[in-house]
Amino acid sequence: MTDPRLSYREIAWFFFPLLLNVQLMSISHTIINGALARMENYVTALAGISVAMIVHLFISSPSYQNHTVTIAMVRGRNSLKGVLTFIILVALYVTLMLGLIAFTPFGDLVLITLLGTPVDVAVEAQKALMIMTLLPFFTGMRGFSQGMLIRARRTGLVSLATGIRVGGLFLFLLVGRYWFDGAQLGAFALVSCVVTETLVISWIAWRVHPPLLRHGGEKSTADILRYAFPLAYSSCLQQTIPLLISAIIGRLHDGALALAAFGVIRGFLFLLAGPMRNLQQTYMTLVKSTKDYRTLVYFSGSLSAVMGVIILLTAGPFHQLVLGRFLGIENDLRNYLRLAFAACALFPFMYAASNLLRGWFSGAEQTHQLGRSTLIKSCFLLLLWWPLVTWQPPISGIALAIALLLAAEMLEAGYLYRQRKNQPAALRALAPY
Repeated sequence: MTDPRLSYREIAWFFFPLLLNVQLMSISHTIINGALARMENYVTALAGISVAMIVHLFISSPSYQNHTVTIAMVRGRNSLKGVLTFIILVALYVTLMLGLIAFTPFGDLVLITLLGTPVDVAVEAQKALMIMTLLPFFTGMRGFSQGMLIRARRTGLVSLATGIRVGGLFLFLLVGRYWFDGAQLGAFALVSCVVTETLVISWIAWRVHPPLLRHGGEKSTADILRYAFPLAYSSCLQQTIPLLISAIIGRLHDGALALAAFGVIRGFLFLLAGPMRNLQQTYMTLVKSTKDYRTLVYFSGSLSAVMGVIILLTAGPFHQLVLGRFLGIENDLRNYLRLAFAACALFPFMYAASNLLRGWFSGAEQTHQLGRSTLIKSCFLLLLWWPLVTWQPPISGIALAIALLLAAEMLEAGYLYRQRKNQPAALRALAPY
């Protein structure tokens, strides 16, 4: 007797709560920025929390795959201990690096010398990072608990915990004013709401997690670490892509305008295409046969088309309403970025393809290929850095930025597709689980 074919409804009930989870997380950062924007020293406060978040996101990026490792590896008590060992090791590394930047002169080297942050903003960022050093172990456990709930196909509970986080955020911003100010208030509110979310989702995961095996069928701790660390450094390298593109376009003739436009477009891509990264976990959890895979491909293609149309409408007939009236972007900047933004309609398709392939390789336990694909993408931009900065191509900086972004994503998807195609036919036909 064969398992029933995966349906679009089943995919939707699994995937859309994860999409909502990304949107809720984005909203929480917007709420913090809105609170800091109403302070007397709002410019320094907003700049400080922005720099602190950039540093934190880059350093903590190895932990972004905790839920993927949990989905792939946790089958019984021994493998659960192995995954927790990986999560603790990564959390120790992140805590150490954040602590060095927050509490030692190494922070001045990173923030002022390397990143070029103004001194007053660097001080605010360090104050925020002092509190954010408490985050790594909580975010590690949150990712572990999310992975357990995703394995149990209870993705709605993941969004529920994030919704509680957003609700608690208002309370922590209000209460935190008695002890903190500036960027440190934003850091306090962020840490407090993440701790709340972690406690809630950990309790839920403990109650509803899938049954754990008692005998055999598990990977050793060494096997789990060999599986997980390529995913960790792949996540870290992913964070270098926007940094490298910014470093290139910031040195062009219209550098300031290009950086501003790139920030606006990246914000939209995070909202519209960012949820596509959940296709990796969707593939690993739901796909059991070739037919299931095809159904998920059709689903992701349809969703990508919808996202692409939204991007085209925002860049086209609704640019004044969305970019101008809602976001308050000046007409000159809107006209400067419109064509480049319209080209981003291709991005959801490429990003969806990459994450479906990442799901296949994660399920096939070939995570080293994911590390290589991201390394190739980063090296591609590094090789172009000097020629582009020296040549100063006769196009706008934002057009070049989007061309580099699309080319890098296409390069990764092409590499992963070719590597999968080179696998034995029997392995390509088999689902990972």
